Amino acid sequence: MVFCDISGTNLELNDSAMPDPSEFPITLPVQAIASVEGAAIAPVTDMELSARHRAFLAAATSDNTRRTYRSAIRHFLAWGGLLPCDQDVIVRYLLIYAPTLNPRTLALRLTALSQWHLHQGFSDPTSTPNVRKTLAGIERTHGTPKRKAKALPVEDLTLIVAHLAGLDALAAKRDNALLQIGYFGGFRRSELAGLKVGDLAWEPEGVVVTLARSKTDQNGQGIVKAIPFGDGICCPATALRAWLNAANITTGPLFRSVTRWDKVGAHALNPASVNAILEGRAKDAGLGYVPQLSSHSLRRGMATSAYRAGADFRDIKRQGGWRHDGTVQGYIEEASRFEENAAGSLLREKIKSS
Repeated sequence: MVFCDISGTNLELNDSAMPDPSEFPITLPVQAIASVEGAAIAPVTDMELSARHRAFLAAATSDNTRRTYRSAIRHFLAWGGLLPCDQDVIVRYLLIYAPTLNPRTLALRLTALSQWHLHQGFSDPTSTPNVRKTLAGIERTHGTPKRKAKALPVEDLTLIVAHLAGLDALAAKRDNALLQIGYFGGFRRSELAGLKVGDLAWEPEGVVVTLARSKTDQNGQGIVKAIPFGDGICCPATALRAWLNAANITTGPLFRSVTRWDKVGAHALNPASVNAILEGRAKDAGLGYVPQLSSHSLRRGMATSAYRAGADFRDIKRQGGWRHDGTVQGYIEEASRFEENAAGSLLREKIKSS
């Protein structure tokens, strides 16, 4: 049997499955021809329209969200849950996993189950007061602070860059460009791995990067980021140009795999590789907090270091492509937690006038 998840992708199940929406095609005349502003529309079949509809439904949700929701649905089904279900099953699912799963994970799985039911035309069993209060109780009982990647200070990035500058291998040139562009451009790892030569525009002041699509721009309006040339050892535009020239890359993905024999691959790096590259190069540079680093450390580091260097709120938000002011404000507060500190005002010695 088959059910259709929220992305419109069919998943094979053993029991209690929902029918594929393609079994209920859009009802339109098969050979109808319409005219829009004088232009004729070619005949289209119900099957073609149904396939087009599923494609648009899938496009409405980002790939990452779709993968996350699909994983949550599979976990629920592997436990023994059936779809559709009622609030009693949801509450039992929460009670079973409350001692072992983070409340944020449970909340995410409820969101996936909610979306599945709404997308299939059923009432949402996760929205009842009983379910919401049960989840709230679990959060109060088992909630823990969210682990955050440590911000990479620009001073420590400089140590990594200095180490890489002393290496001749192609992988070192790639990693130097990757980490600097990721840092000073405030890119997410998926954005960084997805960059192409065609996204670049070289200017006398530096390089301009145009993102066709991002987490905060799912409709593809485009986000433009300018990365200036640097005066010191850190210069992302120069590092990028050195990598492209050394690897002879003129089209296609910017950042690619490199073998131990300095052979450059044709395909883009996997986004997860950014974590491994940062951790490996930070360890080589002698940083003592490598386990606390992730690809997000680049974005956090750019925001906190830029604030300490005097950048204003608007510029930090624009460079990182953040949608919400609260996110940027959190980074600013992290950067100034000792400088703008009420206790510090009391603890620092005051010069008393005689």
